[in-house]
Amino acid sequence: MSCCLLEFCRVQELKTVRDFLFQNQKTDPPEEKNQTDSELSWDTSDWESAWDNNEDKEGDSTTATTVEEEEGAGQSAPWLHDCVVSLSPCSDLLVVAREHKAAFLSAKWHTGDSGREEMTLAVSWSGTLSTEEGECVSSVICIPLASQKRSSTGRPDWTCVVVGFSSGYVRFYTENGVLLLAQLLNEDPVLRLKCRTYEIPRHPGVTEQHEELSILYPAALVTIDGFSLFQSLRACRNQVARAAAAGSDAIQPPPLAYKKWGLQDMDTIVDHSSVGVMTLCVFDQMKNASILGGFHASVKGSPPAMSQYITVGGGPYTGFYYAIEGSSQPLLSHVALAVASKLTSALFSAASGWLGWKNKNEEEPAQKQKPKVEPATPLAVRFGLPDSRRHGESICLSPCNTLAGVTDDFGRVTLLDVARGIAIRMWKGYRDAQLGWVQVSEGRGERESSPSAPLPRRHAQFLVIYAPRRGILEVWGTQQGPRVGAFTVGKHCRLLYAGYRLMGVNSVTSQGWQLHTQQVCLLDPTTGALRTITVPFHLALSDKKSERAKDMHLLKRLTTILRSREVEPDILESEAKSVLLDIKHPAIKKQALESLLSNKNAPVSCLTNVTHALHSSLKERDPEAVDEALLQLCSSQLKLLQLYTNIQQLHSATDTDAGSEASDSLVGTEEELSRVGPTLQRYAQLTSRPSVSFAQDSPDLPLPARAFLSQLECSEDGEVKLIRGADAEWNQLGSFLFWGCLSGESPLQRVCDTLQQTGISPQQLLSLLLSVWLHREREVLKKPEETVRNLHTLLIALSNMKGAVEESWDTQSISPWWQHVRSACVQSHSAAAALLAAFVAHRAAKSCIASRADSKLQSEWETVSLELEQWAVCVRQLEDVLALQTLLWVPPPQGTAGGATAQCSVKTLLEGGRGGIADSVSKWVFRQDLAPERLKEILQRRAEKEGDDNSEERREGKDEKETSQEDTDSNRTADLLVAVCQRFPDSLSPDLVFAHCCWEYVVQWNKDPEEGRYLCWAVDHLKLVSSPHIQLGISSMMWSTFIVKRFSAAAFLMEKVGKAPKDRLCRRDVGMGDKAMTSFLGSCVQLLQILMEADSAVEEVPPPLLCVEEVWCGAEGPASIAELALEQRGVHYPLVQHHCLLASLLHAAMTFNLRVKPLSLFDSKGKNAFFRDLTSIQLMPSGDMDPSLVSQRQEFLLRVLTNWVQATDNAPTSASGPGSPPVLSSGARVDWWPSLCLELGSLLQVNPDILRRHLVCELYNQGLDLRAEEVMLEVEDKDVLGSQLLVLTGQRLSYSLLHSQSQTQAAMELLARLPPTLCTWLKAMDPSELRCPLVPLSQTSRLVSRLIEMLPENHGQYSLALHLLEAVDALTTED
Repeated sequence: MSCCLLEFCRVQELKTVRDFLFQNQKTDPPEEKNQTDSELSWDTSDWESAWDNNEDKEGDSTTATTVEEEEGAGQSAPWLHDCVVSLSPCSDLLVVAREHKAAFLSAKWHTGDSGREEMTLAVSWSGTLSTEEGECVSSVICIPLASQKRSSTGRPDWTCVVVGFSSGYVRFYTENGVLLLAQLLNEDPVLRLKCRTYEIPRHPGVTEQHEELSILYPAALVTIDGFSLFQSLRACRNQVARAAAAGSDAIQPPPLAYKKWGLQDMDTIVDHSSVGVMTLCVFDQMKNASILGGFHASVKGSPPAMSQYITVGGGPYTGFYYAIEGSSQPLLSHVALAVASKLTSALFSAASGWLGWKNKNEEEPAQKQKPKVEPATPLAVRFGLPDSRRHGESICLSPCNTLAGVTDDFGRVTLLDVARGIAIRMWKGYRDAQLGWVQVSEGRGERESSPSAPLPRRHAQFLVIYAPRRGILEVWGTQQGPRVGAFTVGKHCRLLYAGYRLMGVNSVTSQGWQLHTQQVCLLDPTTGALRTITVPFHLALSDKKSERAKDMHLLKRLTTILRSREVEPDILESEAKSVLLDIKHPAIKKQALESLLSNKNAPVSCLTNVTHALHSSLKERDPEAVDEALLQLCSSQLKLLQLYTNIQQLHSATDTDAGSEASDSLVGTEEELSRVGPTLQRYAQLTSRPSVSFAQDSPDLPLPARAFLSQLECSEDGEVKLIRGADAEWNQLGSFLFWGCLSGESPLQRVCDTLQQTGISPQQLLSLLLSVWLHREREVLKKPEETVRNLHTLLIALSNMKGAVEESWDTQSISPWWQHVRSACVQSHSAAAALLAAFVAHRAAKSCIASRADSKLQSEWETVSLELEQWAVCVRQLEDVLALQTLLWVPPPQGTAGGATAQCSVKTLLEGGRGGIADSVSKWVFRQDLAPERLKEILQRRAEKEGDDNSEERREGKDEKETSQEDTDSNRTADLLVAVCQRFPDSLSPDLVFAHCCWEYVVQWNKDPEEGRYLCWAVDHLKLVSSPHIQLGISSMMWSTFIVKRFSAAAFLMEKVGKAPKDRLCRRDVGMGDKAMTSFLGSCVQLLQILMEADSAVEEVPPPLLCVEEVWCGAEGPASIAELALEQRGVHYPLVQHHCLLASLLHAAMTFNLRVKPLSLFDSKGKNAFFRDLTSIQLMPSGDMDPSLVSQRQEFLLRVLTNWVQATDNAPTSASGPGSPPVLSSGARVDWWPSLCLELGSLLQVNPDILRRHLVCELYNQGLDLRAEEVMLEVEDKDVLGSQLLVLTGQRLSYSLLHSQSQTQAAMELLARLPPTLCTWLKAMDPSELRCPLVPLSQTSRLVSRLIEMLPENHGQYSLALHLLEAVDALTTED
């Protein structure tokens, strides 16, 4: 194992970032200068056009022009070197900045082409960071802040982006670009920002380091305490969030504590490292005191703690500074803070102290002037590395603060010993080098073999050097170690090394955290790839002669060979053999052997030869020097490989021993096969429909050796055991061992003998055989007789193996062996294969019991045993399941809801409770979209079939031949359902089927209330239930579970809007459209009527007895719908009637689109009784109702009748008109509305005679005279009706004489002859009130004669009626 460079992330939109950062300032639109945090991407078209226009003008901007000349994302110009780049140590935020602009890229996960989750960095914010005139970004650092929650596992809560500017400002932003703090600590440009976070001390002697942020200026160094910064940033972020939510910006930030050192005695400083607090040992303290103070210098008792800083630059090349703790007090400066959407800062004076914030009036002038800058505390250089011509460029501190790498302008990399202040190593030829460190911990278990107490884990440090001039990345062992890795990378990459982890962590909160941070990352701008370096620990230990390193190298070589696909088997074998024999370390040798055996490309001969060679070499050695585990692995794998080879050879053998002796014992099975033959044939047709499967999942694929080895293990005593893996692998192994035997292509007995010799337990082989048989059902059903015969032979062979059927088994008890077969069949969803296996096993068990009985009794009596009883029940159950599953496999007709086919087994039906069978049939009925009437016909046919004889069946058969293909399919399906019902006479009794179908449809309706048909059919199924007890229970359960909530919502909605609501309101409040709601209310009326009828009939009929078939009486599980229905309490009839009344009113209002407030038609008692539990007894309205309420009810019912009459007459015209659909729903035209209104009138205390009279008038008004005459017979108060009809007749006559377009001369003459009173009366009539004025005169004549019959002679208008009759007669004779 050696160093490797692994890609872990990819940066997206790099070209967009480049275009944004290098966009020409002159063409930058003003509105894009200050982008908000919601702008995640940019339209680059205007930038690119601006670049193209100004390319000639920008002669000096070489970087920009070269970048633009490159097409696509593969840029050759080193544009990234002109940017400031920083990557968070958690790799979830990348910041790229240039001049005054920056882009923040955040981590996102997406599924790659290979289907794996991959991390990418995509732009989450971009915009302008600078606020001062002419300032630019000079340094950036991303600091992840730890979460304070107890449940946190070490992931950062959020990441703070710290930006240093050329103006001296340091600003702190969130990852969304929101400015939190801005601080002017010095007026010179910020050179470098560096951070130090908490690290767990590796051993007790190490001083615990404090967290801090250090900011380097040309002549000063500012250090901000990490704890203070962490608290301030959290507080500011919370305040900004609150201020943004409240819309205010009066924020008062907490102060920052920092120290400021004026670095002296150095000409130029360009970079620094803060090593942390250190304490000198006593000898170093005395040495320093004597050098500084001479021979007589006094030495303090305890050495002082000092903070060590190292700077690089010029004169001296490296400077070492020591600041004694306590020599300078921390300065308190109020930070300047900006709120989310604004870039203006509220600046505070440093003199304001810890307390006493300035009020708002004082803040205004403070924003105009620059804040006060505190003076620095002078700090002299203690010593340095003087080199007048050499100038340092950067310094990189190692993770444990003991070493530092320094680059300079001579192209050298120098390794410093931080504690001693000396250079200990130098590399040359690395101009413009970039440095990083990798710290690696020793793996657990590396040193645990030591006899004494376990030693602490060791750590190794490696220096990573990226030389851009050569395009090479190198890894060096420190301090004097060799180069352990080198990679050729691009020349324009950036090496990103943070050197810190999470801020806000301490010795308590870091317990148990498993935070993974990338130590060194390489960013390649040409591809956008982010790669990290992995270095194994052993490279720090090993030199060229290390055995372990050599072994690891050999293992890597073998792995490389195994990965390559083009290697010839001979070369692979020789290479693997030489590598395995050369490896010395047993653990690595074992690892190499395991990787070889798990390779999918290696042929079995190669595996056998290599393992055999290794085994032989181990045997030749001294037994004490050989690793026992390795020897055992070799011998066991050799045995398994031999078994694999033997079985492979047997399957390819041509001679197959056909089991002739099995035919005698299969006589009974053939009879059983012929009995279930038609069902099996139909089942095979239905299951053989084409389906999608993947080639690699096919059980016919040859089993690779590695899959075989992974599922078998060999114990020390030589016994082979099977290890059950995933189902696909298990079935593949079973197919490898047994399918050749089952299909008759392999010598069955020899395969069994081979398996028996290996010592595999017969129980495991039986399990494998059954799983193959049940899994490959389709292939079994292609040749059932042959495969059944072979299965029988195999089962007998396995039963005869030692340890299969116990010798002590008493035939009167249950055998675990046969019970295992039964449980496999009972649990299987492959109904046909399970039944065939049960036939075979039943026959085999019978012969086994008979042979045992013969050996014991020698009698002619047939042995009765519990085992055979169990088999008889099992076979009967499986036959039932086959019939049911065949029915369930019938595909739904095209265009229906469909859905997945339900898979059932004996076990699932037993666990589904007593209603499980009816429930699965009801789901099938729903999938088939069988109408309730059609289901009723099929179930009636079942009853007829039970009483019919064969002749009628033959006659039906002749009729069926003449029907179409669709009818044939339908009839076949019906026959299947009838057959299933005959097999389950109790579980599928008509009442249970209808009850379950009703419940299934209402459940489906509840999922999709727009499908009103489902609820209608649910009610229709409920009507077909003959038992009132079941009807009552199911309807009350339906009402309380599904209906009442939506019903009450509909009532309240209509009450609120005062009319039939529009579609949008219906969907919002009731959850369905207006048409669906009309259908729903109609179904509610029917449901409540069923409930009332069932409640009335319950007393007359005894409750039904719910039985179950004998073989299915062991069913346990949830109660069936019928059982639940019988447990329901009785309902309160008046309350149900009360709800039915409301439902009818709502249904009428929706059907005829009427204005009404339905609940206002009831008094307070009536309103309070609504939507209560139907089983409760409520205070109902009684006595005479308030006349105003009665008049409202009467008005509503009259409007219903009027609308019904209009809808009835409009029906034919609307149907004939092709373009215009009817305004009212089809339910408005049914004939039962008048009778319903009369029924409602009697319940609502409305005089029904008024309703009848109104109906008669409306029918005459509509021109429906014949229907009006039918209703007229029932009217009691004929006088009032006569008066009303007299006016109507006058209107008709007035229209004919005065208002008709075709006024004849005869009509005019007649008008002149009429009596003046009649003429005046006719002129006063308004025919526009008539909806159908053009009525034949014969009908009007008939109406007038009816009038004269109705009106008594002493009536005031009798004479008028006579005049009318004369006028009509005269008109008729004229015509």
